[in-house]
Order: sequence, then C-alpha cells, then structure tokens
Amino acid sequence: MALPLKYNLRSLFLRKMTTLATAGGIALVVLVTLLLLSLVAGLRHMLISTGRADKLVVLRKGASSDVMSFITRDAYQAIRYLPGIAQTPEGEPLVSPESISQPLLPTKAGGQEIVLMRGVTPIGFQVHSNVRLVAGRMPNPSVNEAIVGVAAARRYQGLEVGDSILFGNYKWNIVGTFSSNGTAYESEVWLDVGSLFNNDAKRGCSGIRLVVAPGADQEALIRRIADDPRISLLAQSEIAYYEEQAVGARVLYLLTLVLALIMGVGAVFGAMNTMFAAVTHRTAEIGALRAIGFSRRSILASFITESVCLSFLGYLGGVMLGVCTIFAINSLLQGLAFQLPSFSTVVVSLRISPTSLLVAFGLAIFMGLVGGFFPARRAARLQVTEALRKG
Repeated sequence: MALPLKYNLRSLFLRKMTTLATAGGIALVVLVTLLLLSLVAGLRHMLISTGRADKLVVLRKGASSDVMSFITRDAYQAIRYLPGIAQTPEGEPLVSPESISQPLLPTKAGGQEIVLMRGVTPIGFQVHSNVRLVAGRMPNPSVNEAIVGVAAARRYQGLEVGDSILFGNYKWNIVGTFSSNGTAYESEVWLDVGSLFNNDAKRGCSGIRLVVAPGADQEALIRRIADDPRISLLAQSEIAYYEEQAVGARVLYLLTLVLALIMGVGAVFGAMNTMFAAVTHRTAEIGALRAIGFSRRSILASFITESVCLSFLGYLGGVMLGVCTIFAINSLLQGLAFQLPSFSTVVVSLRISPTSLLVAFGLAIFMGLVGGFFPARRAARLQVTEALRKG
C-alpha cells in the first residue's frame, strides 16, 4: 500500500522555511544552468542561421576563417566565371570578394572590443540577400561609405547614422543601419570597397562568398575549386563554415554541464540535510505508519517522492527566475558579447530552448533523487518499536 501524494505535499507545507531554503538552492542551480545553456543556444542559433545552403565560402587552403585567409586577385578571377555559379539578371556572377579587418572599437560601457569590419563590393549586397536596411540607405560605391549592423550600433560608440569612423587611411561615413534576421552579420561594420581591385595597394581579399546556381551540383563546384592547383583554395558550404565557427559553443556547453554538476553536488547535500532532518523529526510518525501496515518500500518511495517534489519546486522557481533574467538581459543589455575563435566579438541574444529546459529539469530531478535516497533508506530501515520509542 502506497502513501498518498498529498501526505508528502502537506509535509513540505508544514516545514515552510526548510522547504523554501532547499528549493531555493536547487532554483539557483537551475537558474545558472539555464543562463549558460541559453547563451549556448543563442550563439549556435546566431551562427548557424548566418549560413545559407546555396552559398559557398572560399578561403585559402589551411585557413579556418576569413581573418586567417588571403586570396589573390588572379585567384578571384579564376573562380569568378566557373560553371555552377549564380548570376544577376544582368549576367554578373554572384561572387563577393570580401576584405576582413578587426580593429578595436570603444563600447558604450567604456571598454574596447575587437569588431569585425567587412569590406564588400556592390555585388556583395546581392550575395548577402538577407541583409535589410532599417535606417538610412545603402552605401554608394567608391566614396568611403559604410553601414552598421544593428547589434554593433547598439553596443559601440560612434556608429550611428551620420557618424564617421577613421579606419586605415580613410574616414568612412556611416549612412545606414542594417539587420540580417539575427545573424552574426549584425555585429559587424560593412565598408564599401568598390575600388578594391582598382587600387594597386590592394593585392587581393580575405575570402570570397558565392551563390550556387539553382540546380547546379554544389559538390562538383567545391571539388573543382579544391582541385585547381593554380589557386590553392578550398570551398565549403556557408552552413558548414559557421558550424565550425560555433565550436566555442560546444566547449561552452560542456563547461556548463560540468559547472552544473559541481553546483548540483552542493544542492544535493542541501536536499539530503533537509530530508535527514525530516526523518529525525518524524521518527514517531514513521513508526506509526509502519505500525498501521505501511511497508518499508512504501516509506522509501514516499520520502523519495517528497524529495523529488522539493526539487520540482526548485525547478519551477529556477525557470521563472531564468525567464525573467534572460528577458532583462536581452531587453536592457541587448544581449551578451561573445568572442569567436576568430577573435571578433558578436552580440548574442539568449534563447531558452526545449533542450535547455529538459537538461535543467533532468538536473533538478537528479538532485531530488540523490538527495532523498539516503534519508529515505534510513527512514525505511527504522524498526517500529525503535521509532515509536524515540518519538
């Protein structure tokens, strides 16, 4: 015969202070876990959503990002008219040579961070078709104009429409602000370098983005670029490229789990102490339950159930705190800054995913099970006469 659930809930309600203290400890573990996992989810969503299935990233062989790559003008011309590349209605290949730089810019909070500046030619705005103006206008070619991602404009000083920034030997006038559906591009500054290949001082670019023509064999195009001994370039899908850039998210995910387990150990001991105290104060009650016919297994299951209920209360409290905290971070701080393996900074909006909630729930239940097992076993092993006598 099993003890009813309302018996456990009544017990928790009668011990308000210890219940709140223990549930609060579990809630803090759930809160920290949710925050870190939400950062991971936001980072992965931002980077992976940046990539498109019909676009290729072309880099020098051995380079892991645009920052470490260099492509000569001759190599650019060699792949520009390869079969399988999409074209504009005017017949212009959708191939965007891009120059990457990473200067330090002052933040509005008073610090300095590395920001990715992407030099693009006019065709680049057609290759990156997810870029949408939200203020101002697109830059005119060859007149030192720039547009700024919405995340960068919010975070850094002097990046509003009408401002100008000194970079290299030129002053760049900011004429627009753009969004790109929450992708990593929103943390960048895009400079017009329409005269990139007309300037003798510029011998090439950092990397190339190109659009694969509908129906073309993408893998064949990738192999053709890789097998050409004249250019020593490597192409990959833009999705695969940004998945590699998200490697930091995988490391952060593992660190989050380790940190959650370490904090969970402390919460387990808290739950265990609470349940041991409950057993001590309810010795006579346990004896009476045994005397009226409840088995040791029923007592064991009842105390474990009580501990799990306690951890579930902590989980609910942690989720509510997490939702409020994440809303505040995204609304008031406009997200968190994260440094990519290429050392440039992106602004990440935290996202609560079903996986994050499931991991936090599993951790909370694990804390309840482990924290309640040993006190429950002690309660179940009490002899009826001994329990009644001590009570």
